[in-house]
Amino acid sequence: MTVLRIGNASGFYGDRFDAMREMLTGGPLDVLTGDYLAELTMLILGRDRLGDPDAGYARTFLRQLEECLGLARERGVRIVANAGGLNPAGLAAAVRALADRLGIPVRVAHVEGDDLTAGHPGSLTAHAYLGGFGIAECLRAGADVVVTGRVTDAALVTGPAAAHFGWAPTEYDRLAGAVVAGHVLECGTQATGGNYAFFREHRGGRDLRHPGFPLAELHADGTCVITKHDGTGGLVDTGTVTAQLLYETAGARYAGPDVTARLDTVRLTQDGPDRVRIDGVRGEAPPPTLKVGRNRLGGFRGEVTFVLTGLDIEEKAALVREQMTDALAKTPPAEIRWDLVRTDRPDAPTEETASALLRLVVRDADQRAVGRALSGAAVELALASYPGFHVTAPPGKGAPYGVFEDVYVPQGSVDHVAVLHDGRRVPVAPAQDTAVLDAVPEPPLPEPLPCGPRRSAPLGLVAGARSGDKGGNANVGVWARTDDAWRWLAHELTADRFRELIPEARDLPVTRHTLPNLRALNFVVEGILGEGVAAQARFDPQAKALGEWLRARHMDIPEVLL
Repeated sequence: MTVLRIGNASGFYGDRFDAMREMLTGGPLDVLTGDYLAELTMLILGRDRLGDPDAGYARTFLRQLEECLGLARERGVRIVANAGGLNPAGLAAAVRALADRLGIPVRVAHVEGDDLTAGHPGSLTAHAYLGGFGIAECLRAGADVVVTGRVTDAALVTGPAAAHFGWAPTEYDRLAGAVVAGHVLECGTQATGGNYAFFREHRGGRDLRHPGFPLAELHADGTCVITKHDGTGGLVDTGTVTAQLLYETAGARYAGPDVTARLDTVRLTQDGPDRVRIDGVRGEAPPPTLKVGRNRLGGFRGEVTFVLTGLDIEEKAALVREQMTDALAKTPPAEIRWDLVRTDRPDAPTEETASALLRLVVRDADQRAVGRALSGAAVELALASYPGFHVTAPPGKGAPYGVFEDVYVPQGSVDHVAVLHDGRRVPVAPAQDTAVLDAVPEPPLPEPLPCGPRRSAPLGLVAGARSGDKGGNANVGVWARTDDAWRWLAHELTADRFRELIPEARDLPVTRHTLPNLRALNFVVEGILGEGVAAQARFDPQAKALGEWLRARHMDIPEVLL
């Protein structure tokens, strides 16, 4: 059958608004997808729904459709998006109302069954990650627009591919190929030069200011080519695709509700300018359980940042810390965290560069303990503390924060339903063949480089990295661009060495996964993000820059690689 061209126009709720129009006008497409959901987004939508039961979906998607629905209809492009969030039926109804108002005849379907909140008391949201076969049912029945709630990000691609090529649920290799393609597309411009470790190398000859969004040319055997529309900014090469493949993954088995994709079988080949071929992907039966993402309100959070300028930074920090500890002792918050960030420089030319920041974060179930008590204690020190006392902003009344947790339920316990454009409800059967997810044995390492002179230099001179979050854990994918660099990296960057380079990880479980086909290592650091992004437990709560910190750390690198 013909090649299926699937594009992406959104990597998160708040991504580039004009991307939908750019993708529809930039070149031929069959399907345009949009990923609007993340762990934090589900919490935000849950809080929206508390105030308005009809809310709970991504409203920007509707605004994009108002500009682009007619264009998609004219060009025969079907739209598949998880913008339905907590209320896919409500979004589907809103899309129909919009189409009626614009006079555009479109068939709108949606997928539901992911909402398990009622069965998880105390949760603000609890949603199972569904697969792509509900989307496929909607498309086979003729839908022009399909909106979903919580599906896996890759399901936005596996669903259209299964519908177009007629794949059966047990065609695991083909489905795994589509999962890999979907994972590359899901974060939009991260596959086309955005957030790319080696961006400096392309600044001269490439427009990285406005990278185009990616698309996949999918084939019936599950292979694909990742590319972008001609004339758009950014770039697509094996490096940008490798970076995205490592993002928010872990070991060789990448599990989903439809299939477990074997990332250790992925082969990448440069197939021309801005074209990367992906083949060789093997698939296995999915696990017998579905992941459920739960968000709950964890309590309230207050913060104040003290500015310490000039001399005696450590002593100034100690004084205000003692004063605040005494002031908060009457009603101490449940959790108190201090961080001194030494942004100051000696003999600085500006006051700002002469200053360090001392951040105090408090958490408690009682809003008063992190609001009025904190603000009162900090403000009362204005004339009674270290010289030069001031804060970046007055403390607020304390804001609620969320906690994200993963739980798992049997595949058959979820009522996955495709609600077709004519109102018919089609149950989607769970996977019949399943396999418990076991770790893949570590593959043999390449021969180490011969001994030779070394010098201390940043790891990032020879390796790229990309990092991200999964609940309270972070992953850091590191890859080498040459065989020799891989021979060195595979032996030198062990889990113990990682802990030495990243002091925050020294007392945490760190697991290293080896992916030789990608010349890559993937590290999972458990608990480094506390209770997840919404809890904001660290400076970089989603670990977005953890990989860049690692690249900036010095190692003894063979001179032949530098």
